[in-house]
Amino acid sequence: MRKIKYIIKIIRNIILPSKDRNFENIILFSKLIMPEYRLMWPQMEWWNDQFFNDYLLKFQEIDGLNTHRKWTLWQLLRLVENVKGDTAECGVFKAASSWLICCHNQKNSSDKIHHMFDSFEGLSLPNDIDEQHWKKGDLAVPENIVIKNLKEFSEKITINKGWIPEKFSDYEERIFSFVHIDVDLYQPTKDSINFFYDRMSPGGIILCDDYGFTSCPGATKSIDEFLNDKPEKMISLADGGGFMIKGVQTSPLKMEGC
Repeated sequence: MRKIKYIIKIIRNIILPSKDRNFENIILFSKLIMPEYRLMWPQMEWWNDQFFNDYLLKFQEIDGLNTHRKWTLWQLLRLVENVKGDTAECGVFKAASSWLICCHNQKNSSDKIHHMFDSFEGLSLPNDIDEQHWKKGDLAVPENIVIKNLKEFSEKITINKGWIPEKFSDYEERIFSFVHIDVDLYQPTKDSINFFYDRMSPGGIILCDDYGFTSCPGATKSIDEFLNDKPEKMISLADGGGFMIKGVQTSPLKMEGC
């Protein structure tokens, strides 16, 4: 009976459309097709940010499902403007996130170098902790695509081709202000945070794109295991992902009710 009422309302809204009724139809369709899905209000100011929309268009992300996390990354970079150290990304894909990081470094006349680590052969072999969402070779993007997309920052980047953590040893003496981990799986996520944690400057941020996603249980588990005995904990984000700030003590994520 309830579904019939939804359908009647949808038909009415199609016949007599308006901006509010169009949004109501999105809600009603969602209730019919995927009732557990949680929508959000569309009056987001950042949706009208011209610079950011141009960036999304550049990487063909404007109609994608990652725009919220890209905006979060862009905003978090503001916190490390005066934090000493280079920046890094583990798992580069098409370099959309690295482009934002490089852009921020450049806009602030920074001498920071951005270091990227990727096999350019896709994901490594998932293990049992990673479950069944990914398979070896997924998300492969050739290195030349990354070089092309970051050509305007060519003097301030390094590209380190190889399976994580093969190339980390070349940077043991570096310190970092911002590290983006986006490798989806348990072992490379574990290797990444294990290497970078001790090399983060106070106030530096580690952002894990995959944290909290049910499609990436291994990534979440590896982060939580590593931080279990550390003062910092991951701040879980509503749109997926999580971040920690080096030197900022954080209460555990899972707290008992009041």
